[in-house]
Amino acid sequence: MNVVLITGDDNVLITEAVQIEVRKFLGDDERSLALQELDEDDYRIDGNFEISPLIAAIQTAPFLSNRRVVVARHFGRFFQSSTLAPLLEYLDNPIETTVLILVWEKGITPVQQRLQSVPKFLIEALNSCGGLIKDSSVGRGKQADLWLESRFNEADLELDSSARKIIVERLGNDRSRIVNLLPILLNTFGEGAKLSSNDIFPYLGKPGELPPWELTDNIESGNVSATLLCLHRMLETGDRHPFSVIATLHSYYERLLRLDGSNIKSENEAAKALNIASYPAKKALSLSRRLGTEKIFRCLTLLAEADLDLRGRTALPQKLVVEVLVARLATITRR
Repeated sequence: MNVVLITGDDNVLITEAVQIEVRKFLGDDERSLALQELDEDDYRIDGNFEISPLIAAIQTAPFLSNRRVVVARHFGRFFQSSTLAPLLEYLDNPIETTVLILVWEKGITPVQQRLQSVPKFLIEALNSCGGLIKDSSVGRGKQADLWLESRFNEADLELDSSARKIIVERLGNDRSRIVNLLPILLNTFGEGAKLSSNDIFPYLGKPGELPPWELTDNIESGNVSATLLCLHRMLETGDRHPFSVIATLHSYYERLLRLDGSNIKSENEAAKALNIASYPAKKALSLSRRLGTEKIFRCLTLLAEADLDLRGRTALPQKLVVEVLVARLATITRR
């Protein structure tokens, strides 16, 4: 296996995955002799992005080393079959002394607005030559929680329950920050150190962004204080605009309305109707039944009024508008 494609949605984790693969394949070879890294600047020829520099790199024989390791960053620039044709031809008969690490990520200059999915024909070519596709992303929901738990377990530190809990709360949706946090703790306290929340608190940095379901979960619980704290964190640390909060909540209550009065009785039916996963569908179905038509319409009315207030109907600060909104929504849910 001499070809690896690394995918993901976080630059920190993508870079970490690249470093792991490079170390693995370089072995004892001298880095300066065996490693060649290309990025979008290397692909730029006469103002256009060309794949030819990469093809030249992977076809070059090793010099004073056992193999060559070629890393192609910003490879998401190339997604059309005509552009990738030379690489597909190479993958039919890859050179044994060359390791190719393709990194499926956006270009930077100019900014690539949208990263295309990895083309099916490229995946098929990788599979045919024995290549691997490695997903570096954290995942969502329980998968993301398990990912973070595995990082705790693999660390050369003993983090007690209070330390793990405060890290989870502090990082929020920015779980990839654990990649830099754990080495800092290791260098500070030493291998095998037993750490509590009091030990690690000074090293945690600012709170990370919270996922939108944290807000809706707190509203659903009816806890006004927790809901407001969650909202403040979303607005202050996640660069989330009040209009974005309104949009999230509108989608949330629209789901409840679609389920209200329907003949849907199971979470699987709800998931199919809403086109979402089973767990959030189950929660939506339960809350829709608990609130009923009158309260759902009341919540949607409050959302519409808040939207108008954000657009200038009132002189109140936008932050105050959404604070009042989520507090009212949580109160309605609590009754």
